[in-house]
Amino acid sequence: MSWLHLLSYFFGGGLLANAVPHFVSGAMGRPFQTPFAKPPGEGLSSSTINLLWGFFNLVVGYILVCRIGDFGLRNTRDVVALGLGVLLIGVFSARHFGRFNGGNAPERS
Repeated sequence: MSWLHLLSYFFGGGLLANAVPHFVSGAMGRPFQTPFAKPPGEGLSSSTINLLWGFFNLVVGYILVCRIGDFGLRNTRDVVALGLGVLLIGVFSARHFGRFNGGNAPERS
């Protein structure tokens, strides 16, 4: 197994995780931030743009995970690479989009 396969699974995991909020927002008819909004990543894009962006992320994520190398759910290195991609884009998204959607509110004691 090449380290390039692990890198592919890492980025594939990130794209698959990124597909979820965009596709779901689009399917629900809600606007959400995309790279195509003004300003990029901060302004809102239409539900149609979000659905298409989410689908694009899903397709490219599938290609990176399922069509490059031989990804195995029982191969710990493969799953860790994918999981780290999912986790890192998830944390980044939570912090970034939390600024716009109220998710970064301080915790009450």
